[in-house]
Amino acid sequence: MHLLTSEEINTYCETHSSSESETLYNLRRQTHLQTELPIMLSGHLQGQVLSMISQMIQPQNILEIGTFTGYSAICLAKGLTENGQLITIDINEELSELCHAAFQQSGYQHKIKMMIGTAASIIPELDYEFDLVFIDADKINYSNYFDLVIDKVKKGGFILADNVLYHGEVLSLEKASKNAKAMHVYNEKILNDKRVESVLLPLRDGVMITRKK
Repeated sequence: MHLLTSEEINTYCETHSSSESETLYNLRRQTHLQTELPIMLSGHLQGQVLSMISQMIQPQNILEIGTFTGYSAICLAKGLTENGQLITIDINEELSELCHAAFQQSGYQHKIKMMIGTAASIIPELDYEFDLVFIDADKINYSNYFDLVIDKVKKGGFILADNVLYHGEVLSLEKASKNAKAMHVYNEKILNDKRVESVLLPLRDGVMITRKK
């Protein structure tokens, strides 16, 4: 895991935050055992933040772009209204069985709909107004995903974007990877979009919280 704060501070924060559920703990273990890039998992601290935000908003409809093994989907689903739903999109069908098992164990399986395919092709077909969107997929397309979802987000709704500091590489763009450069483009795009207001938090690898005016 790439941390922008010290390991000691991160551990202290996790220790003094509510603990993971058994489902999330087991899913985190299985993610490390069964995937090549477990670093992609949201993890305890960020997962708890996502859960808190969702519970504050109490969304009817959530869109997640990038499922991975389903950890963040479960965290976000915690705040859904009684009849709410979360649609999560991922291109990797190989992990769908692990995701569905975790959704079942979490008790939110009836509220989570997983769609396999490219977000660019699926999002235009979704006829919903979203209270909350979480972007955590291929970094190159963050700006494209924002453009695809902004008109589907209700006024006062939120878009969260993960990894926007990309290991701190956004500070040295001349040496940065293409992903970090894409994150900088996204951050600048959000800053200059008059339809939204935003705050960038140095949580884990950077989370941009954007609210549609």
